[in-house]
Amino acid sequence: MPYMPVTESMFLIAETREQPMHAGGLQLFIPRAGQSATELAEEIFETFHSCPEIRPLFRKRPASPASLVGTLAWSFDDDIDVDYHVRRAVLPPPGRIRELLRYVSLNHSALLDRTRPMWELHIIEGLDDGRVAVYTKIHHSLIDGVSALRLLENSLSPDPEARHGTAWWDPALIRRRGPRPPRSLLSRITAPIGQAIDVVGQVVGAAPAAAKIAWTAVTDDHFASPFVPAPKTILDVPIGSARRFAAQQWPRHRLDAIGRALGITFNDVVVGMCSGALRAYLIDQDALPDEPLIAAMPVSMRDDSSSEGNAVTAIMANLATDQPDPERRLSAVVASTRKAKQVIRGLTPLQALTFGAATFAPLALAPIPGFLRSTPPQFNVLISNVPGPAQPMYWNGAQLDGCYPVSIVMHGQALNITVTTTGDQVNFGLIGARKELPSLQRILTHLDTALGDLEKVAGVAP
Repeated sequence: MPYMPVTESMFLIAETREQPMHAGGLQLFIPRAGQSATELAEEIFETFHSCPEIRPLFRKRPASPASLVGTLAWSFDDDIDVDYHVRRAVLPPPGRIRELLRYVSLNHSALLDRTRPMWELHIIEGLDDGRVAVYTKIHHSLIDGVSALRLLENSLSPDPEARHGTAWWDPALIRRRGPRPPRSLLSRITAPIGQAIDVVGQVVGAAPAAAKIAWTAVTDDHFASPFVPAPKTILDVPIGSARRFAAQQWPRHRLDAIGRALGITFNDVVVGMCSGALRAYLIDQDALPDEPLIAAMPVSMRDDSSSEGNAVTAIMANLATDQPDPERRLSAVVASTRKAKQVIRGLTPLQALTFGAATFAPLALAPIPGFLRSTPPQFNVLISNVPGPAQPMYWNGAQLDGCYPVSIVMHGQALNITVTTTGDQVNFGLIGARKELPSLQRILTHLDTALGDLEKVAGVAP
């Protein structure tokens, strides 16, 4: 039974009926020429169902008994009930995107079974536009968003004529490194000692790193500090188990044009859109606070092609939702994100991971009765940007036409906005607490309006 690091076990510890800790994704595929949606759905099902091997990640589950060691160690199942994990569904008429999003919303509300490997894949047909949808959910203790997108990307091909598509859990998709040169006996003995000394050095350096962050918070108005509470909003409340999922895509060239004209990053434009949309949504609900909202933005710390586990820190950003002028609001957002990135770059990897864990740690206390009412939030919303493939991708000739992230919300964090890029499209996935955030889908309209506002600021055409 392999040991479970805290970056994985924390997602199991924090899970309750009201806050399932699985993430997911929704992909849309266009059948290849001459192929019907039903034929594509059948092909995906049969290919995935008949994959002869399943890589260890998809055989992994908490050790038994789950109540005692299930958050300390992993076990691996040799026999996988593929009929349970791989499912087919047909949407009810009229088969609009609305019906698809409703299906995802309902299924994303349900907990995964800890007595089995914690993942599901749903192949969905019945869309009136002839596309086939694939919805997946996998527990966040197993994988982070960057790794999940890499798994999908590895199963696809940029060649529309390729016909070697396979299941995402096929061991053949694992990128194998070349053989490493043999190490001497001395290096095998001293390497662990050197690694231990390095870890100790980084841990010892955590206190000065915290002092540096605190000093930056005092001396720089642009830095959104985790030590300064965010305002109370309708986003920072206890939640029920029901979810609502909303998704939409925009052409990437529109966001890139804004970035080029203003000399800012693609991520700055994404956060600027979210800032404007959240301001408008909270005004709709008569719930806009006087102080600006604070966003936490997960940052991947991966430096290799590993596709398992979690390696994530976070930066905080001032969303300037108190500023009605789009240009000034964007300027404040950019200044805040730049300063946060500068601070993170000054930390060692272990210190950065520790900082991220400390940022999210208070959420583990949110289910305690009275905690949210008596404790101000550290941040109000999670905003993630996960880059995907830069070119059109295909599975056995069926083109990937949309890739929408379906993330996690928690007590005290009723909204999560995650963005992926695929080819020339930018895909927004919004997951929210259904009862606590009315008319969540209106945020999509506000995102479109915010994008138009930024184009006016940049002086570029839509």
